Amino acid sequence: MIFAMEDDVQILIESAEEKMQKTINHLDRELGKIRAGKADPRILEGVMVEYYGNMTPLNQVASINTPDPRTIAIQPWEKGMIASIEKAIMNANLGLNPDNNGDIIRINIPPLTEERRHNLVKQVKKEGEEARISIRSIRRETNDELKKLKKEGLPEDIEKNAEDDVQKLTDKYAKKIDTMLEEKEKDILTV
Repeated sequence: MIFAMEDDVQILIESAEEKMQKTINHLDRELGKIRAGKADPRILEGVMVEYYGNMTPLNQVASINTPDPRTIAIQPWEKGMIASIEKAIMNANLGLNPDNNGDIIRINIPPLTEERRHNLVKQVKKEGEEARISIRSIRRETNDELKKLKKEGLPEDIEKNAEDDVQKLTDKYAKKIDTMLEEKEKDILTV
C-alpha cells in the first residue's frame, strides 16, 4: 500500500516538473515574440495568412530568415502569396512595414527608442510574473495532492520529503525564469 503511494508521489513530482517545463517553454515563445531591436523570425510566429480559403501560419507558406541583424526576409513558396502575406503582416499589428519587390518581402527592423525599450522591458517583466504565478500554482496544486495522499495514509515523512522536492523544483524553475528575463532585458536595453 505504502509502496503504491510512493509511486503516486513520484508520479506527482514528475508531473509537476513536466508542467513547470511547459511554463518555461511558453515563456520562451512569448519572449521571442517581443521585439528587441534585432531581426528575429519568432516575431512573426502568430501571423496567419489566408491560403486557399484557410488561415495558415506564415511559416507554412513561406521561408523566413534573417539575412542581417536588422532585416527579416520572407520568401513565399508561391509568388501569388506575396499580397496575402503582406496583408497578414500589416493586419497582425506588429508595427512592422513589409516591403515587397515582387519576389521577396523584406521587413526592416527599426532601432528602438528609449521609451519603447522601457515599455518592452515592462512587457517582459509582465510575462515573467505570469510564468512565476504559473510555477507557484503548480507547486500549490501538487502540495494539495500530497496532502490528500497523506489523509489516505501516506506517512508524514514521505509527504514532507515530497514537499521539499516540489519546493526545490519551484526554486529551480523560478531561477530559470529570472535568467531568461535578465537575458531578454539585457537584449532589449543594449543599443
